[in-house]
Amino acid sequence: MHPRLLSAVSEAVYAFYSDMKVLGKDKDVVITTWWGFGRRVPGNGSNGTDHGAAAPAFAIGAPVAGGLHGPPVDLGNLYNGNLSFTTDFRSVYATILEDWLGTPSEAILGGRFPKLPIFG
Repeated sequence: MHPRLLSAVSEAVYAFYSDMKVLGKDKDVVITTWWGFGRRVPGNGSNGTDHGAAAPAFAIGAPVAGGLHGPPVDLGNLYNGNLSFTTDFRSVYATILEDWLGTPSEAILGGRFPKLPIFG
């Protein structure tokens, strides 16, 4: 089921962004995804993965600077079988709030978080 669900997300994001491009709005739209719970490294009995501690975040759109931002996860450095996150998701939110939406992030996030080079 896991590959099927990931395919559904991929197809939905692709369809939406393709529509934005056809409408000439692709430079006005940034899509972000973040999983609310991480995934563990080993597979489980149903060919999926159990909830864990770290998860990827994606930013998609013409204004986004491509590539990876933040250090990669070290698969040899697990915490109780979980990935150890390397970038606080609030840094992603802070960057989007400030650099894309043009609003201060501190009051929304309850503190100051370092921004990432997400936008070119």
